[in-house]
Amino acid sequence: MLSETLLTFCSSGCHSIADMAEEVGGRVLKEIVGALFIIAYVLCAGAGILGLSVAFNTFSGHGACTVWFGLVSAILVACAASVRKFQKLSFLTAAGFVSIFVAVLMVVIAVTMRDRPAAAPQTGPFELGYYAIPPIVTFAGGMTATCTIFISTAGTSAFLPVISEMREPKDYRKAVYLAMGFVTSSYLCFALVVYRWCGEWVASPSLGSAGHDMQVAAYAVGFIGLIVSACLYLHVAAKYVFVRILRNSRHLQANTMVHWGTWLGCTFGLCSVAFILAEAIPIFNYLIAITGSFCFAPLAIMLPGYLWMHDHKDWRQGSVGKMVAYWLHAAMIILGAFICVGGTYGVAMEIKAAYASGSIGEYMHIPFVKGNYLLTGLRRWCFLVLG
Repeated sequence: MLSETLLTFCSSGCHSIADMAEEVGGRVLKEIVGALFIIAYVLCAGAGILGLSVAFNTFSGHGACTVWFGLVSAILVACAASVRKFQKLSFLTAAGFVSIFVAVLMVVIAVTMRDRPAAAPQTGPFELGYYAIPPIVTFAGGMTATCTIFISTAGTSAFLPVISEMREPKDYRKAVYLAMGFVTSSYLCFALVVYRWCGEWVASPSLGSAGHDMQVAAYAVGFIGLIVSACLYLHVAAKYVFVRILRNSRHLQANTMVHWGTWLGCTFGLCSVAFILAEAIPIFNYLIAITGSFCFAPLAIMLPGYLWMHDHKDWRQGSVGKMVAYWLHAAMIILGAFICVGGTYGVAMEIKAAYASGSIGEYMHIPFVKGNYLLTGLRRWCFLVLG
């Protein structure tokens, strides 16, 4: 559905999904969508920085403060994201895909070869927690899980900047069908296998689900992929801000000091925000889930439904098939609103409970000490915001 809509709007000069929103909803909708777009991809970049800091912790045996590892990760990501065009990132994306795919495949195979999950008690009886339909699920827990799964295929809002740089935009269809088909099937297969063998003992991030030795090996193999994934999210967000700033200026295409200063300011500035958010919400699942609920539900469900309805207004009173299609797209807007509001509330309650129980402090392996002003301040701020 979205692929045809994207091609239609790209041919009319739209560079981002915010430009598409302006076509159908005016300046106000453009600014709302643009803000959600930036927040979404900065949060995704923060999740990538968090994943890299976990990798550094794994390599070093928690040999330094996690905040410092996060800072190093942020610098690596910002430098990689500062490459200006997707074309120049193609070799990095290919290497990143291969490395992260192999790393995940290693973990998927390894979990099936263990007697019990690495995070479970290694002696005595234990409950695996594997259910086709869980017996007891709170609303907050269910919405958090839903948003975590949903975000895996919710990056459609980043397709338009890629289309705008393609020599043959029509080839986008072939690429997106192949990529989405392969990615979705891989996610489904890998997730089901890991959940079947680990149950409730799946680690966060899941690369640690097969034990320490395999965790080190997986992070070593997938290290490039972790950098590239965070770099791409940051690059997309920075490109949007960069184009908005210089759109009507000669500096947008010229290699001037203003051009490079603005571009590097966008990448390193947004990366700084991503780093702060990653340290404020230092559990990977929660950071991913809040991104899915608050940002990607409007961007990947509500807005595409509205864009399709805008382009097919005559279907509202056409044949039965056309009317059914029209109102199904209207239902997408309602579904997206439910995930946005309910998911954000659920994730906020889960984060609040994690702070109250001390599990976030335990996860970070850093106590609340007097000298750790940065992390303590970030945690207090997050706790106050969440109630």
